[in-house]
Amino acid sequence: CQPVPKPESRVEVCDLNPCPPRWKVTPAGPCSSSCGLGLAVQLVTCVQLLHGQEVLQEEHLCPVAEKPLTSVPCVIRACSYEWSFSEWSECSTSCGNGIQTRQDFCLSSLTRKPVNPLFCRHFPKALVVRGCSTGPCPEQEGTLSPGPELQPVTPATQLTTAAAATQHRHKDLDVPLSAGPWEQTEPGRGEEDMAKRSFLCVCGNLFLSATGIINMTGTESRDCTVAIGRPLREEILVTILESSLNCSAGEVLLFSGRMMWRTGCRKLPLSLINSRTNTLIVKQRVVLPGNGVILQYNSRTATKKYYQDCDQQLFGPQGEIVNPVQLPDERQEVVCRTFITVAPRQRISIRALNTDLGPEGNQTHFNYILVRDVSTMKTVVFHGKQQFLWQSTGSQAEIEFHE
Repeated sequence: CQPVPKPESRVEVCDLNPCPPRWKVTPAGPCSSSCGLGLAVQLVTCVQLLHGQEVLQEEHLCPVAEKPLTSVPCVIRACSYEWSFSEWSECSTSCGNGIQTRQDFCLSSLTRKPVNPLFCRHFPKALVVRGCSTGPCPEQEGTLSPGPELQPVTPATQLTTAAAATQHRHKDLDVPLSAGPWEQTEPGRGEEDMAKRSFLCVCGNLFLSATGIINMTGTESRDCTVAIGRPLREEILVTILESSLNCSAGEVLLFSGRMMWRTGCRKLPLSLINSRTNTLIVKQRVVLPGNGVILQYNSRTATKKYYQDCDQQLFGPQGEIVNPVQLPDERQEVVCRTFITVAPRQRISIRALNTDLGPEGNQTHFNYILVRDVSTMKTVVFHGKQQFLWQSTGSQAEIEFHE
């Protein structure tokens, strides 16, 4: 710019409005955990710049929706965890076939002390239930009984081919065997009788209709849990029509699913809950008799695909799972999963009738079946030709076939 004449420098006075109040965050404090995931507390204040100075303001003057978290996740270094087990219990029967169980613990490799099982949820875990035999019972000598853990499938439910198993799974999905209270009403009952039955037995039920109203008020039990289930391709929307929960007394409503968790008490009416997946658990905890909520739910096609084409969803009280699932392309590089959801008052048992996963492992691949208890996030791994009996502590389970 040297050949061009330089203009004179000028300073003009401008009058702008004061900057609006904003959130100010101080550096975070120390991490609450020496390893793994922890929390660090940081100070969040509302300030405004006036005449070049930051002036502390009341919090309501800053945008509430933009307030930073006062606790933020922090990781100093990775922790190492591993599963540990107690000794096997004695056989459950004095004669014949029974089962043995053992407790599992998630240990920190640094302290060798038990920690929350969630830290070990990604690590394969050995079985915690196995079959045992203490010899034939006196009245059964010469004729061995298969025992309770190896009872054969009855002819009415036994499926002999993969095609029949596939047909059974689709039937289980489209015509659910476990229905909501109104779906169990006998023909000829009036609407009043149907509503009365629905009111009395709502707790502990699984609702499988595309839409419905669930009245959880006036239940006799302190804790009332219901579940809503739909096919994999759908998601569930819940609107809270009425709520008489007493927040100060500790009454609360909890929504939980595979991809969401939400709890609340105040400002519940007309709140909209999106499950983001095809299942939703609703748990109500009340203290005062007569209190509760009334929910209305409906389902729609999911906005995002949260499942794989080879995944399966089972709702019925019984069924058969066959793997591998045959898809159009010959070689599948994905892990196929089966989701099982039953009524909250029920539990799940999975028996391996026939397993052949080939060699237990080599340098290139490892075949195994992973079974997860959703309520506790505990995971068990089965491999080889091992037959097994697995039992849940809650009403939801997931199975993954790794190969």
